[in-house]
Amino acid sequence: MFRTLSVRFTKISNKYSIITGRCLATAASKLEEKPEKSKQPAVKESESFVMNLFRGVVESKQVFPYPEVLTEEQRETLSMLVDPTERFFQETNDPMKNDSLERVDERSLEGLWELGAFGLQVPQELGGLGLSNTQYARLVEVVGAHDLGVGITLGAHQSIGFKGILLFGTAEQKEKYLPRVTTGREFAAFCLTEPSSGSDAGSIRSRAVPSSDGKHFVLNGSKIWISNGGLANIMTVFAQTPVKDPKTGAERDQVTAFIVERGFGGVTSGPPEKKMGIKASNTATVNFDDVKIPAENVLGEVGGGFKVAMNILNNGRFGMAACLSGTMRAVTKKAVEHATTRVQFGRRIDSFGAIQEKIARMALMHYVTESVAYMISANMDKGSTDFQLEAAVSKVFASEAVWFVCDEAIQIMGGMGYMKETGLERVMRDIRIFRIFEGTNDILRLFIALTGVQFAGSHLKELQKAFKNPTANLGLIFGEATKRAIRSVGLTSPSLASEVHPNLSSSAVLAGKCMEEFGKAVESSLMKHGRGIIEEQFLLNCLANAAIDTYLMVVVLSRASRSLHQGIPSAAHEQLMTQAWCQEASRRVNKNLSSIGSKVVENYFQNLTLISKNVCDFGGFVQTNPLAL
Repeated sequence: MFRTLSVRFTKISNKYSIITGRCLATAASKLEEKPEKSKQPAVKESESFVMNLFRGVVESKQVFPYPEVLTEEQRETLSMLVDPTERFFQETNDPMKNDSLERVDERSLEGLWELGAFGLQVPQELGGLGLSNTQYARLVEVVGAHDLGVGITLGAHQSIGFKGILLFGTAEQKEKYLPRVTTGREFAAFCLTEPSSGSDAGSIRSRAVPSSDGKHFVLNGSKIWISNGGLANIMTVFAQTPVKDPKTGAERDQVTAFIVERGFGGVTSGPPEKKMGIKASNTATVNFDDVKIPAENVLGEVGGGFKVAMNILNNGRFGMAACLSGTMRAVTKKAVEHATTRVQFGRRIDSFGAIQEKIARMALMHYVTESVAYMISANMDKGSTDFQLEAAVSKVFASEAVWFVCDEAIQIMGGMGYMKETGLERVMRDIRIFRIFEGTNDILRLFIALTGVQFAGSHLKELQKAFKNPTANLGLIFGEATKRAIRSVGLTSPSLASEVHPNLSSSAVLAGKCMEEFGKAVESSLMKHGRGIIEEQFLLNCLANAAIDTYLMVVVLSRASRSLHQGIPSAAHEQLMTQAWCQEASRRVNKNLSSIGSKVVENYFQNLTLISKNVCDFGGFVQTNPLAL
């Protein structure tokens, strides 16, 4: 039917009708269709670059120019904090001692409280330093360069522990609790994960039932692997609560967030967990037995806990990238110091091509991570709320890049890198968790792909609805159709020419081609799979990986362009890194996108599915030892 409607517009533009008909063949969006009220699309628009990338649309507001948000006063404040923080980690904190003790040494904790490190973003009037996201990122970067165990203790406290109070707390809640977690020196924790609920936050079983008089809730349940769980007096806890549907009167459980004090009674903690890394941070089970929570300690709305949890996690992920960029800087420095002093075969080893490639790619990984961390923090400081996909990208990329960088640093240093005294074995143990917690990278890739596909599908569905009343919706029809017509007949690729420095024009062309092909791939995938795309996880991973690489190409193009325009001393070096990154990333994008729809690759994925099923059914490897013994 929709193809027929489309063809009726052939007299106006044959190109438009062909492409529009193609678009209308899909019904992949999971969004519910709303009644048409006007000529304008009812679908929510977004300023997110990654979100719009799935539509094949270039939304440059948040990426060009590379954002600069610090005022002179903020820069001065930050400069006053960076040096003493560096000195503290060089002179007072001993990461090897903390790792050996499996807790942060009391002297270090005291020093951190005195520095104000536990209340970096709490308003000054409530006891904190009142820093912006960008200022916070810079200090977190310093921490990441020295001790990730301390970093987790700080992050669990403020990046997620009491972040919900900052984001969703009432004035009374903020006045009551924020001074306690800063000047009051009480630790905070974020209590979400349960034995049966990890990535699927909606499946939690902890339950809070309102009292008959409505004055409090009674909480029962357990949370596992809680950072600061054995230390925290103030916790953000998520539990199922009965919620009545105002329309039907039916009652069903929904997640609610609560501010819980250990002093309420009934809150106990298990012993510290024995972990591979970040041993200095406290991780423990927290149990809640008939804990009476005052009704005024609901955080946000009753039944609105999932929104609170996701916003806390989204809001804190950029800090992970900033922290890990500090880690990369520190481990690369160790590797470079070794490479430029170690002589083998009569030459310094940094003169060998194999070592040069490693150091160059370590530098690329760091540059990309650092660039995306500060781009996101700046956009948040400018008031953006459309950054959830960008934040997820930064977490996924940073946590995998830091593993690569640390692994290569050890390889460059050889046997010395493997020795405990060098410190890299501790760093490698510490960084492994970052691909798991606060959203596993596997789940975040699906989150990136499905959120983007849903956004793209909703716009196609809006166009589909528009054709039900084409006369009243010509603007929408031709606006969307033109974008797809131009893209499909190859008249032009999305252009970044006006945004980037001329020295980077060839790299901008690569990024533009990636954006063009990505939009086509999303559209064809929606047409082929419709709603069933949610089950196509191999395909979704390809889309997520291509989206990550494409976005990061644009990020470094933006930063390097700023450096070139401003004549920053490192501009020529940044240009080299950006050109190399765009060459590398564009090849990966092409590979990922060419895999979509390929019969050969589809067969390969099917084989992997069968192999996995066989191994799981068998309980291990199916084949016997070649000797049959």
